[in-house]
Amino acid sequence: MVQSSSHCGLYDVPPMVSLEDSQDNVNMTTTLTNTTTDRMLFLFLFFVLCICSTSSHVVSAFSSSRSSITAHNHHRFETSSLSYAIVYPDEETSEPIDPVALDLAEDANREVTKMMIWAEQNGVLRGEGVTLSPESNDNNKDVYVVAKQDLPNGSPVIYVPEDLILSSNKAMVEFRYSDNMVEEFLLAENMKMAEDMIRGMGAESEIRHFYLMLKILKEVEKGRDSSWFHWLDSLPRFYSNAAGMSPFCLLCLPPLMKKLAEEERANVNCLISSIKMVPFLNDIIKDHPRDICRWAYQVVYTRSIETEDGDLRIIPAADFLNHGSEYTEIDYSFDEEGNYYSYTSYDVPAGSPLRISYADPKNPSFLLTRYGFLDKTCPASFCKIMPENVNEDMVELGYSYDRMLFYSTGEVAEEVWDVILYSNLGLMGDVEDQRALMYAHRQGDSETKNMLHERHYEATSSTLLQHIDMFIEELDKLIEKANTVGRERTYVRNEHPRLPLIIEHNNFVKQTFLNVRNRYSADSGSNWIEASRVTVMECNDDECAQAECLQDIDGNWQCEGGLGLNEDGSDRASSKEVIAKY
Repeated sequence: MVQSSSHCGLYDVPPMVSLEDSQDNVNMTTTLTNTTTDRMLFLFLFFVLCICSTSSHVVSAFSSSRSSITAHNHHRFETSSLSYAIVYPDEETSEPIDPVALDLAEDANREVTKMMIWAEQNGVLRGEGVTLSPESNDNNKDVYVVAKQDLPNGSPVIYVPEDLILSSNKAMVEFRYSDNMVEEFLLAENMKMAEDMIRGMGAESEIRHFYLMLKILKEVEKGRDSSWFHWLDSLPRFYSNAAGMSPFCLLCLPPLMKKLAEEERANVNCLISSIKMVPFLNDIIKDHPRDICRWAYQVVYTRSIETEDGDLRIIPAADFLNHGSEYTEIDYSFDEEGNYYSYTSYDVPAGSPLRISYADPKNPSFLLTRYGFLDKTCPASFCKIMPENVNEDMVELGYSYDRMLFYSTGEVAEEVWDVILYSNLGLMGDVEDQRALMYAHRQGDSETKNMLHERHYEATSSTLLQHIDMFIEELDKLIEKANTVGRERTYVRNEHPRLPLIIEHNNFVKQTFLNVRNRYSADSGSNWIEASRVTVMECNDDECAQAECLQDIDGNWQCEGGLGLNEDGSDRASSKEVIAKY
């Protein structure tokens, strides 16, 4: 609504007498007393001063807030008329808009193409034949680096200059120190309070993640003025990891994964609570309904890599390299100046994804909990044997999540057999054989250990099968619980979109357990306790492939994967190299 300029802002003054009216009423004017003339002169001067003052304030306010004015109202400031710049109480206002420039809705499109242009403009180099694929699928939810042509061993893949890399070390300097002594003192005090909260929650090892989260949030706060805006706009919004799961999803997880998920969520709450203590971060960012702090946590924990000196770094463009299992296509390094280089680690055929290892490939539950994906190429998973009390002897025998393994081939790791035998001997009160087992283990006496295993094989194999049956029964109940909701597909999509992946994970683990059961059941006819397992790299002149091979006690080999056979039944591999033994 346009108001008359006779209203000087909020001040109400008498209307000025026009020149035409004064000419029509000359007689009236001549009869005015000197006092009346002085009063009119005073009001005229007051009116001029009012306009000048109001103009000054409006111009100043417009200059400081022009960048935040909505497009809907911007046309009102295109004219120099003062009346257009004044907002009156009865004027209709537009709907409030989200002040955060990034669209962080879970279904938002990832602007990957713009990121690639931005990266090249900022010095990122891609090797010939390296691209991102697919460039469009369901709002670019899954984008990764791929070879679009054959890449020989040692081919350059991605180069990223140091100044484009986000680093926890650099973030610590940025948020702890300042050229101004007073400002630096305040920064140090604020950061100390946040760090003390993290330490108080027993999460001191996460402080570097905290600083990298803070860096991400400050760049989000800058909006399009951030040097990393286009990279931020290319990142995933939807995550299927523990930090993004609903409470019902947690109820559908098997014990170990539920434990990992609860620990992950506790860590999320710890770091977000500390972030909210930082006074120089805008409250809009801290309390945004999209939960930007949780999103920043997911970005940091899924896209950062740790260097040898303990620094956490996110490498824009290179953070699109997917996870691979034991044998990955990419090696990477940093030069003395901190620039990032990556190269192929072997001859990579066209169409292959280019991958690095995020974490232990033998722990699919952790990969899902932390990164939000199920790696079906995992060669093994934790056996899920979780005693109430784990003593030092059991740890010495190998009790840990990354050693107590069931393999997809159905084999059981030696550590599982040792721990089950040790536990059974303790329950039976057979202290003599329990001590003999530990002594043989410490001395590396495999002959004595095998003799003890043979002596107690019936009991240990029975314990193993009972555990497998009980865990499969538990998985079936969890899958059934999830499917009671899963039948309502619309509800799942809206309320529990991560549930289908959890069901897939549970079925994947169940299949591994079934493979073990089939191998060690009473009617299998084999004693596989002493089986040996190797990973073999099979190659010919054109390509290489990895095979998992198992040898039973009778010397018979069973292999999965590799290059396979030719049509005539001959072996396609011209060379075979053992790259790992178990």
